Amino acid sequence: MAEAPAVSGDRKPAPEKRTGPVTFYRQVVAELRKVVYPTREQLWTYFLVTMVFVLVMIAIVSLLDLGLGKLAFEVFTGATEV
Repeated sequence: MAEAPAVSGDRKPAPEKRTGPVTFYRQVVAELRKVVYPTREQLWTYFLVTMVFVLVMIAIVSLLDLGLGKLAFEVFTGATEV
């Protein structure tokens, strides 16, 4: 069965026409009108959730750093820290 020209790749794609600055601006404004912005309450909730997550991650990384640092000190020096 012979393949169609679109499948076999015999045809060259048509070059894309460049968008002018005015058309680009209109498209940007049209896309921004579709954006759903969060309310003040949602924004505050997102902020709090993000801050709690960051603080928890800081605590985890700090504890791991402290523990692994003490472990490395024990392994390489053989002495305990006072």
